[in-house]
Amino acid sequence: MKDKVVEATVRALQRAETSLPDWVLQRIEEAAARESHPLARHHLQFMLENVAVATAKGLPLCQDTGLAVFHVQMGRELILDFSLSEAIAEGVRIATRVIPLRPNAVHPQTRQNSEDNTGTGMPDIILDYVDGRGLKLTAFPKGAGSENMSLVGMLNPADDPFDFIVKSVAKRAANACPPLFLGIGLGGSFDLAARLAKRALLNMPGESQEELQLLERINSLGIGPMGLGGDTTALGIKIEKAFCHTASLPVAINFQCWANRSATEVIQ
Repeated sequence: MKDKVVEATVRALQRAETSLPDWVLQRIEEAAARESHPLARHHLQFMLENVAVATAKGLPLCQDTGLAVFHVQMGRELILDFSLSEAIAEGVRIATRVIPLRPNAVHPQTRQNSEDNTGTGMPDIILDYVDGRGLKLTAFPKGAGSENMSLVGMLNPADDPFDFIVKSVAKRAANACPPLFLGIGLGGSFDLAARLAKRALLNMPGESQEELQLLERINSLGIGPMGLGGDTTALGIKIEKAFCHTASLPVAINFQCWANRSATEVIQ
């Protein structure tokens, strides 16, 4: 079973780094078709060409192959006789060599590079237990350009969280390789809001009226692809919520660039 997890990790990273999910490609294609600004439309078309070349040649979509993040759904009846985190880390080390991936994981103070995208706290694994005996592993590599723009705001309960989101995106979007996908964590505690925002990215696409209205407000900013103007500043928004303290209103925004990379492997 350990070997299966290692192999699934490598396969998931390989696909996530060299292709995009169909629904993400569809969002970019639809945006290119309706974009009224010629320069913005060209940038969207370049993105589609970039994906086509990367997928055909089996090369990473972007020079920033990201930090290794995984969402694992493990059956409650599944009993493991090995460390799941170490098996996934082994897969990351192999993937770093064979894909190859840029070594991105460094010590936060010394900046010493681990050289294999692992180390303390890496890979980042979000673990959920589900019914059954199977295991589903989703690779979700996260680049620094978009992650660096992410934030948590501790608002007053009377504040409008959506005004805060729109104003924050207006200030930061151009530096996050738009058009964006935005995961929003609303409520909880300081750290729970951030995790909700990451989960929101994993649980896309969002289709609620609230999410679509927020998407419309953000696209009306006119920031556009690569921050050079246009109709398409964001391609998708998902909101995850949790009850919070009566005296607080945490709001987290996890930015994701246009290359919303992910791939899933299922182990039975």
